[in-house]
Amino acid sequence: MTTSGPELRRTLGVGDAVVIGLGSMIGAGIFAALGPAARAAGSGLLLGLAVAAVVAYCNATSSARLAALYPASGGTYVYGRERLGAFWGYLAGWSFIVGKTASCAAMALTVGAYVWPSHGHAVAVAAVVALTAVNYGGIQKSAWLTRVIVAVVLAVLASVVVGCLGSDASDAGRLGIGLSSGAGGVLQAAGLLFFAFAGYARIATLGEEVRDPARTIPRAIPLALGIALTVYAVVAVAVLSVLGSAGLGLAPAPLADAVRAAGLPGLVPVVRVGAVVASLGSLLSLILGVSRTTLAMARDRHLPGALAAVHPRFQVPHRAELAVGAVVAVLAATVDVRGAIGFSSFGVLAYYAIANASAWTLSPAPTSRVVPVLGLLGCVTLACALPGVSVVVGAAVLAVGAAAYGVRLWAASR
Repeated sequence: MTTSGPELRRTLGVGDAVVIGLGSMIGAGIFAALGPAARAAGSGLLLGLAVAAVVAYCNATSSARLAALYPASGGTYVYGRERLGAFWGYLAGWSFIVGKTASCAAMALTVGAYVWPSHGHAVAVAAVVALTAVNYGGIQKSAWLTRVIVAVVLAVLASVVVGCLGSDASDAGRLGIGLSSGAGGVLQAAGLLFFAFAGYARIATLGEEVRDPARTIPRAIPLALGIALTVYAVVAVAVLSVLGSAGLGLAPAPLADAVRAAGLPGLVPVVRVGAVVASLGSLLSLILGVSRTTLAMARDRHLPGALAAVHPRFQVPHRAELAVGAVVAVLAATVDVRGAIGFSSFGVLAYYAIANASAWTLSPAPTSRVVPVLGLLGCVTLACALPGVSVVVGAAVLAVGAAAYGVRLWAASR
């Protein structure tokens, strides 16, 4: 594998990479995704979380193996290109960019909804501009800010867990696991919860900026995923013990409603602040990851070559970051958060499906292919289980990307 153009500075260690992954996973998803997932799964919410975790583990394992072998910016765009061919790499990059750009808009809109609901779109745009400026200043500044955000969010979540489980309103009987909404509801909940798990992709897309990537990335990805899974499971149990699956499904702000039901109204403002900080952390890491995949695709001329420029002082893909920030700002000013989340989930699952297919080619040994096969089947299943509108729109956008690739090849051959 060769990389054209200036290379990025390798400054991140295992701890930095784990923090960036956590900043993406332990973000707005835990404050917002539990409610919709509970509505979809009913008493099967914890089963949905378990399914999402299994698929995420398969994806993380495949990504870690591939990232150690191909330590360049771009993640599955690079893996698909090297293992499956140029088209599949391109489709992975396209899925990631469009899906995660929608995620960026969703996170920005979440910030706006919590900070100033009546002017949510304006606040969202301001958040995008501010965090794009932070990323422009260099990867170490981004890693430092993400570390602060993760610490604050974990502290808030810890207060929610202690408050709920320690209250008289907590009842273990509300944790009953069943299939009140059927297997389809559990799978849809898993797809929605996967939206909150997918942050470990950011570690892989930063492969050109970590020290000793063959050692750092395989350690950082499972560590980040394991910590996030533990946090999500504990928070889900605590909230369910107070609200139950029915109450959780109706809660517009699940964690805030849970602490209020636990008799702790003083914690509600703290949870609101935590949600804002978490959303900012997710947005910071998302812009970081999307810009790096944009850089990789621009290097290969699938996107305008000008986006491959690396800043001579800060050594970041500054034009790609500015372009991504501009697109996200436009979306944050115009789109609805629900549509953004549904579309994002479809695009990210398509991205990881290609990652698992790429990992399948690494070894002919049957035991080495079990995880990639499970991951691939899981991604396809969860993508198809998402709400119908998300599936149709997501498939249409992937088709547009594939058509654009075909047109580019046709034009190059003439």
